[in-house]
Amino acid sequence: MGVTTLTSPTRTPTRITQARFDPRLLVIGGAAAISVSSILIKLADVSPSTAVFFRCFLALPPLALLAWREYRRVGMPTRRALVLQALGGILLGLDFALWSQSILMIGAGIASVVVNVQVIVVPALSWLVFGNRVPLRFLFALPFMFTGIALAGGVFGGAAAGTDLLWGTVLSLISGIAYGGYIFVVGRIGAADRAASQVLVSTASAGIAGSLIGSLWGQIDFTPGWESFIWLAALALVGQVFGWMLMGYSLPRLPAEVGATLLLMQPVLAVLLAVVLLGERPSAAQLLGCVVVVGAVSAVSVRRTRVGSAV
Repeated sequence: MGVTTLTSPTRTPTRITQARFDPRLLVIGGAAAISVSSILIKLADVSPSTAVFFRCFLALPPLALLAWREYRRVGMPTRRALVLQALGGILLGLDFALWSQSILMIGAGIASVVVNVQVIVVPALSWLVFGNRVPLRFLFALPFMFTGIALAGGVFGGAAAGTDLLWGTVLSLISGIAYGGYIFVVGRIGAADRAASQVLVSTASAGIAGSLIGSLWGQIDFTPGWESFIWLAALALVGQVFGWMLMGYSLPRLPAEVGATLLLMQPVLAVLLAVVLLGERPSAAQLLGCVVVVGAVSAVSVRRTRVGSAV
């Protein structure tokens, strides 16, 4: 089997690449799976380092099986690709640990807003590294995106939870930058036909890095109890294996700004899933925020398809 090079700028799509399934729908599906993560972490009721450890390492066996099947089909990735995937995983582990801690310090609402700085980081990196032009409609939609996220996160509904507002915000900001870096590596340097190996390597390095970083705020509990373990196993399978496999397959097929914008569906879906799974009742402002985000996502992704199809 031939080896695919994963670093050429020509692999960076400037419009949506055709595939068997619409990559935009797969990103939304992956975002939905990842959105369940915050709910499962809440139900598990464990420390950030414990959540990161079990989330990543329980996901390794099924990911290894998928990667083995992929290896038999397309061969091994290049050594450079494996290194980049591992570095991307370190960024993801940093995101996992810092964002979990920032929620405890400033609340999920503000943390969800700040971490979405990734929507700027991804297109900015694509412009700096590959010279891809950032469309004006994306820049125009940015304030609407962040306003919608703020409303959906309940930021305007009351004061932030916790007293360490400054440091919690800084942690969430760094988390968002790290998350954007990981999405850039997956979407711009990754390859859709090697999603399993990419997620496997990234998950392994994320588990190591995230557990070490998360231990700054509490050691790993290797015996969290059966109830917590069940929620953590669900977190690994749904939030890590299923969610990130969909992301690994679809993000390389999308322009940077479209993929980053579609990921803004995560906090919106988290609000809706909390209604269904936890019985929470969002405010009118939160529901309005969900509508605003969906509108902004449509403005960037749907219109992009129409322009690309006319070329």
